[in-house]
Amino acid sequence: MSTTTLLRKNLMALTGLFLIIFLIVHLAGNFQLLLPEEQAEIQFNLYSKFMTGNPLIKIISYALYASIIAHAIVSLIITIKNRKATGGRYAYDKRSTSSQWFSRNMGVLGTVILVFLIIHMRDFWYEYKFGSLPLDAEGNKDLFTIVVNAFGQWWYVLLYTVSMIALGNHMIHGFTSAFKTLGL
Repeated sequence: MSTTTLLRKNLMALTGLFLIIFLIVHLAGNFQLLLPEEQAEIQFNLYSKFMTGNPLIKIISYALYASIIAHAIVSLIITIKNRKATGGRYAYDKRSTSSQWFSRNMGVLGTVILVFLIIHMRDFWYEYKFGSLPLDAEGNKDLFTIVVNAFGQWWYVLLYTVSMIALGNHMIHGFTSAFKTLGL
């Protein structure tokens, strides 16, 4: 394995692990939505304000965006290089006997996740930053109501369910692969 390939795989592993850490923190913040409604509205809107107004979070968000882009680009490069090295797809493919479906379909899962991210960022982050959100009783932008309204639609719940299944499967393979790549 060349040094360049090893660097790419390490970059893929490190960006993937950073994204997993982000997801854990993001999930922890979103757990506030499970509080009783009145408390959830106040807490979630304060959390949203903190996440968009804190300078340290802003710096971390740039690292997040760079990691998403790097992770996607490096995955494409690795895939293209692997296909060139093997001459394309195998004529007789029995990988299903030795590997899981999600490990063979990381590209499909990654594409679903990327489409989901675009929709998620448009509906929540972009709306919070540039939309005309109503204000809650405390005078904060009321992202809580936007979230509740979005998830009151069956198709939105279906979109998120499919996306979270894709994300979970992508992370199962990615997490174990990252640790193997990094020798942990």
